[in-house]
Amino acid sequence: MRQAFAHVVGALLLAGSVSLPTVAQAQTAPVVADLIKDVDGVQQKLVALAKAMPADKYTWRPAAGARSVSEVLLHVSSDNYLMPALAGTAMPPATKLDMKDFKTFGAYEKRAVTPAEAAADLETSFAHLKAAMQKQTAADVTTQIDMFGQKSTKQAMWISTTTHLHEHLGQLIAYARSNGVTPPWSK
Repeated sequence: MRQAFAHVVGALLLAGSVSLPTVAQAQTAPVVADLIKDVDGVQQKLVALAKAMPADKYTWRPAAGARSVSEVLLHVSSDNYLMPALAGTAMPPATKLDMKDFKTFGAYEKRAVTPAEAAADLETSFAHLKAAMQKQTAADVTTQIDMFGQKSTKQAMWISTTTHLHEHLGQLIAYARSNGVTPPWSK
């Protein structure tokens, strides 16, 4: 019986009438899969803004004590490593970020970068973020975690991660327009 079933499935696959999901599609929790699509859009816009902002505006900040353009971009990158770490995905050693020493995050965000370096850093950090998100199964997202001293689920953390990205996208749109830069997708 098993052999007959295997032959039927094989024939259907060859005929193209049935397609099996990939491992990532089969395992990624549906809510996280939807969030990844949203993260893709935010990534495209943040990278476009990183490239559109003139290098001489990277140190601009709207007021004393507010993050500069480059600090916001690098903050997004650092959080793209931090949030997956809360869900159990190790941060790449090359980042030199350390969950036990939050000063490393401040140092990471205060580095001087060019627009090309900021865009590349964003791309790398988003790849890390999305790879961590893709590993999240329906069972994983119900797992309780400690999120900055508060109990949460991984699902709530991934939603918070996505909304956090939108917060900084809006911030950078305002920064760009304050400096006479029209977001590339708005032209």
